[in-house]
Amino acid sequence: MNRVIQEHNVRGQILVCDVALSFWGGVHPETGVIMDAHHPQCGESVAGKVVLMPSSRGSCTGSAVLLGLALIGRAPAALVFREAEDVLTLGAIVANTMYEAAIAVIRLEAQCYDPLVSASNSNPASAIVDIANSLITFDGMAIDLVALDQDALTLSHQDQLRLKGEEGIAVQVAMQTLCTMALVQGAEQLTDITRAHIDGCIYASPANLTFAQTVMHMGGKVCVPTTMNAISVDYANWRKQGIAIEFGDAAQALADAYVSMGAAATFSCAPYLRADRPAANEPIAWAESNAVVYANSVLGARTNKHPDFLDLFMAMTGRAPEVGMYRHPARAPVMAIDVQIPEQADESVWPLLGWLVGQIASEGIPLLRGLDNTQPTDDDLKALCAAFGTTSGAAMLHIQGVTPEAQAYADSELPVFKIDPADMATAWRALNTNQEPIDLVALGSPHLSFDECVKFAALMADKPIAKGVSVILTVGRDILSDLEVQGTLADLHKLGAQVVPDICWCSISRPLFPIDTKNIITNSGKYAHYGPGLSGCTVLFGSFLDCANAACTGLPPKALPNWLA
Repeated sequence: MNRVIQEHNVRGQILVCDVALSFWGGVHPETGVIMDAHHPQCGESVAGKVVLMPSSRGSCTGSAVLLGLALIGRAPAALVFREAEDVLTLGAIVANTMYEAAIAVIRLEAQCYDPLVSASNSNPASAIVDIANSLITFDGMAIDLVALDQDALTLSHQDQLRLKGEEGIAVQVAMQTLCTMALVQGAEQLTDITRAHIDGCIYASPANLTFAQTVMHMGGKVCVPTTMNAISVDYANWRKQGIAIEFGDAAQALADAYVSMGAAATFSCAPYLRADRPAANEPIAWAESNAVVYANSVLGARTNKHPDFLDLFMAMTGRAPEVGMYRHPARAPVMAIDVQIPEQADESVWPLLGWLVGQIASEGIPLLRGLDNTQPTDDDLKALCAAFGTTSGAAMLHIQGVTPEAQAYADSELPVFKIDPADMATAWRALNTNQEPIDLVALGSPHLSFDECVKFAALMADKPIAKGVSVILTVGRDILSDLEVQGTLADLHKLGAQVVPDICWCSISRPLFPIDTKNIITNSGKYAHYGPGLSGCTVLFGSFLDCANAACTGLPPKALPNWLA
């Protein structure tokens, strides 16, 4: 059924995005220009366009980027999707309902979406489309749209009281938005959640602060245990680090707003590294794409990839739409991917594999086979999930013989794809486009674990960092405390490395990010993908050993590692 999710009369030029796009890290938050260096439409602007794309992908912060663009008049006029999509949809709903900045949002069936794409691609310069009165007209086509059925959602008595404002205006707004998103997602009811993780505390644009302070001044408070993602500054030290006052004050005010609403000041993008991890089948409400994929895939907990802003509303109500990953049928894989891991592969194979798998399974859950005897560590799985969540819109994956729910699908008849060493070599080359000297070693996207920090210190083996090279590790506050007690923090500082809490590479800014940097090396598939667009630098990908060697020599790794050569 062709749905109009948010009505708005629009006449505008079509921009077709051939593949899904993450607005965070993929679209410039001030200009609307696509800056994802790996996206086919890199360099195009979404501002004022009718943007057609299959779905979104990547970061949950895309909703905040879209709201920010809407508030400065640089948002798309309309978003037209072929598949289910939540992140940008929620950003558009918040822009309209809370700030009267309208963006049309439409979901079309493939039999209508695909001809519209084909017709616009045949003459893109004159591809002007009209959207009005629940109708799309373009090039002789007329597509009827059906509105959401407001009676399709069954609410509990307490839900109904919240909708009426019995718990205050903040909870009323939260419940209204939750109900709209539940209808968008096709939920029939809401479900209780036990905990939440806030992603919207990253200062991706002024819109993040505007939203948080709006809800705070309404009296918003969380009602379930709630952790917070990495923020955009080292909270205690940003002034000493030379961060611009205007930016630092705003980023700190954003963090303070969520803390004032009852969230814990954890400031980590890896909440699963905490001792109190969600249990199998526990219904939670996490935002932050890598954390969602890890929670579902590795822990067996249940959460959708919730967009920014909805994370707060769920924390305030303790409720989430009962759809998607909360229901067992939706957790089934839609394809199998047979993987051939080269002998002697080091830990860098896991983020590389996640980056590749996400491109194959860009919109559905995969079952990875052939990895039964690989024995990945928790850190390996962290790296895999983060890279997968960067290139795929899916909220989980299964690994036969490794992840807890995979065995249930061992005998499923599924379409089969393959990844072999040649595919991995091609991906490695795509992430390593030059061999220039290294200026910066960037570790911690997602935040490093305690074991990873110890490992990197051991690989450095007391060798000094090369002149002109900066080494920065980002970690959560809990990990930083453990490193200090154990002595590794002092070892890293002695080498000349910086270990920074509260922020990660998705939110680090200059001058903490060294100003003259041109070439970076990272062990993160996520940052290797987003880094060029975020930093304006060349980003190379390598193993922990590659990063340690680059720190000591300033030299990049060779074109291919031995296990892929």
